[in-house]
Order: sequence, then C-alpha cells, then structure tokens
Amino acid sequence: MPVWLLISYRRQDATDAHILEGHPDLCAADLVNAFSYAEAYRDEIETAIHENEED
Repeated sequence: MPVWLLISYRRQDATDAHILEGHPDLCAADLVNAFSYAEAYRDEIETAIHENEED
C-alpha cells in the first residue's frame, strides 16, 4: 500500500478505523509508520499524489 494513497484517504476525511476496515492487511502500527514517513518526506508524498491524480 503506497503511503501517498493513505494520505489521500486521510485528506478525504477517512478515519484510521475506516482505512483499517477497508484494508485488513494493515494494522494501526502500519498507519503510524506511514504517517510518520509522510511527515518526514512531504515533498515526495505531494509529488506522488499529484502524479497519481493526473491518471
């Protein structure tokens, strides 16, 4: 699951519980790690979101 996609879900007001319901292969710790990564690499995540919105 790409981190940019998780950030996109959050921007659409999805709660962590909703994300986990839709992706049972993930756990809460995965989300914590993904969101920490996104915070550290904002430019990379923004670029990925932008590139995937164009598709």
